[in-house]
Amino acid sequence: MLSDEDRSLFKARNFGHFVTLMPDGSPHVAPVWIDIEDRTDLIVVNTALGRVKTRNVERDPRVAMSVHDQDDPYSMVAVRGQVVEITREGAEEHIDFLSQKYDGTDFSVHGNRVLLKIRAEHASH
Repeated sequence: MLSDEDRSLFKARNFGHFVTLMPDGSPHVAPVWIDIEDRTDLIVVNTALGRVKTRNVERDPRVAMSVHDQDDPYSMVAVRGQVVEITREGAEEHIDFLSQKYDGTDFSVHGNRVLLKIRAEHASH
């Protein structure tokens, strides 16, 4: 589903714009740090329990995300898919990894982190 170029956008220091569905069906969008698992091709968003996006995907796993290269905004991918796993396992270590990637330091506030793992079902470039 995802090309090598798409994967590189998720691996680089680019922000994603993550869309979930509110209870009334309206979209909720939030900028997020992003990652992708090499072995599974699952897109990974690290967030906290209790946030709007977490509550939304617990109720309705359908999501969308767009990512563009911060150095070339015309290089982008838009993905639609579903959250296939919500886990706390490894989430604290993962937020430190993302914080190093984006800010060069460990994350300062730990606790209640969760990984949202997303299977892409459609991608456009």
